[in-house]
Amino acid sequence: MVTAHQQGQHRRRPELAAFLRNRRARVTPADVGKAPGLRRRTPDLRREEVAQLSGVGVTWYTWLEQGRPINASPQVLDAVARTLRLDAPEREHLYHLAEVAYAPGRQTDAIEVGPEIQGIIDALDPHPAAVYNTRYDVLATNPAYRNLFGVPEMAGTGIRNALWTLFTVTEDACPVVHRARELPIMVATLRGAYGRHTGEPWESFVEQLSAASPYFAELWRSGDVAPPGPRVKTFRHWAATDEIRMTSVSLSVNGLPECRIVAYTPADEESGEQVAALRRRREA
Repeated sequence: MVTAHQQGQHRRRPELAAFLRNRRARVTPADVGKAPGLRRRTPDLRREEVAQLSGVGVTWYTWLEQGRPINASPQVLDAVARTLRLDAPEREHLYHLAEVAYAPGRQTDAIEVGPEIQGIIDALDPHPAAVYNTRYDVLATNPAYRNLFGVPEMAGTGIRNALWTLFTVTEDACPVVHRARELPIMVATLRGAYGRHTGEPWESFVEQLSAASPYFAELWRSGDVAPPGPRVKTFRHWAATDEIRMTSVSLSVNGLPECRIVAYTPADEESGEQVAALRRRREA
């Protein structure tokens, strides 16, 4: 005998499939910073692109869009909602169709911060500042950060994530000078947050970055754990005449759980002069 709950499932799953396909058709590669490509047959995102941008497996997302009876966590649905640029009512509808309890206050993986936080980090210019979540997704930046770290280059991968950028660019193109010292600390910080987020989409993010970077895979296997904290980091910039030493400080953000403002200030007078010169060049 088919129960009322089972009948509801049968009705919701086709609706979920149609809803996801419809919303995917509204998003173009340009919307997420990807080149359209010469061999693209349709103007919207492909399933594999939605999966990559959401940090989930291609097969898993395909099954979700096909309306198969698979389980989805709030973290996964949040990631898919970000990629498909769903607004609050659409996100709530997605949760209902996927039979996941809706939590309207969830903002951990928000794709953008509010104008108040954006105004704070903009006011720190010419000092670089950004908002990260615990996975190092870049949620907001100011002009100095974009200039120093080459955020437009992140769009080339379609992934606005600091770890992904640092581990997949060539060493001479990496803005961080002492990679062997700094990147292990970042991975250990990621590992420190990982325990609260086991499962999708974190699992796919780790798997995909491990496949893209053997160095990341090696560091991840070490199992080292570290909390975020103030550090002096050394950066390079093609327009700077010398290395730039910056002190990074992390500040928690009310209303954005597990997100932080990371601000960089010059660690010495010479670095301050380099930062000022970069700003003058940017504004010229």
